[in-house]
Amino acid sequence: MFPFATAVAEQVGHDGMKYPIVESTGSGTGFKLFCGGVGENTPDITNASRRMKPSELETCKANGVTPVEVKIGYDGIVLANSISGPKFTLTIDQIFQALAEKLPDGGSVRDNPNASWSDIAPSLPEEKIEVLGPPPTSGTRDAFVELVMEIGCQSVGLTGDVCTRLRRDGSFVEAGENDDLIVGALEANPITVGIFGYSFLMRNLDKIQSVGVNGVEPDFDRIASGEYPVSRPLFFYIKKEHVGVVPGLEDYVAAFTSDGSWGDEGYLAGKGLIPLAPDERREQAEKARTLTALQF
Repeated sequence: MFPFATAVAEQVGHDGMKYPIVESTGSGTGFKLFCGGVGENTPDITNASRRMKPSELETCKANGVTPVEVKIGYDGIVLANSISGPKFTLTIDQIFQALAEKLPDGGSVRDNPNASWSDIAPSLPEEKIEVLGPPPTSGTRDAFVELVMEIGCQSVGLTGDVCTRLRRDGSFVEAGENDDLIVGALEANPITVGIFGYSFLMRNLDKIQSVGVNGVEPDFDRIASGEYPVSRPLFFYIKKEHVGVVPGLEDYVAAFTSDGSWGDEGYLAGKGLIPLAPDERREQAEKARTLTALQF
């Protein structure tokens, strides 16, 4: 969400409004700050690459915060490596076998023994598995676990917490929230794979290439249609108590939900946002305009 929120902030700044301050924190940390209370030292809006959890909504309510949820579109979670490295594709099952902390062993589980990609399938590179990914506070991490790890886990007959635990032996490395640093690491080691949003891939096509998932390469149309298997909705949340109090807040929300930004031909689509269908855009814009409080 950070590149989209920043683009809207820059647009309203160009239009004469004071530039909103946008910070990158990860979805989990953003919700924690947003739900911490009301006042000038708390965020007016939090952006998220996953939906707010019921427990987070309860924290908001306990601290006097009424969130208004607005879905803005869709994004794909991509795996990518340097354009100077090998081009390959993975199945969701193979990604699970590469990154899971535990794998089945008869009727039990054991530590993941796969050291190289070719240990999983002979057709894959004979190179050490090294994947750089987001930390637990990231919405990208939450979505990756749900859409890849849990599905891959079920395919090998496992359930429960073992499905969500990623390796801690160096094959998976938490690389923080700064995707630019990940790209630098991918360039330094062309077989290393990074995990991030499709919009970031689009901004770095001169440096990195996608790793196909289930034989499908991520692109605008395949993410929008659902053909690409690792896609997710994106949201922002407005603090209702700040509307009418914080100057420019309503203008920023209106700019974000205008056809010129989030529409089919809007500037956010050029940055990698997969727009909602027109009817759903109108529905979400109405929620933002009427400040409809989030409920579960």
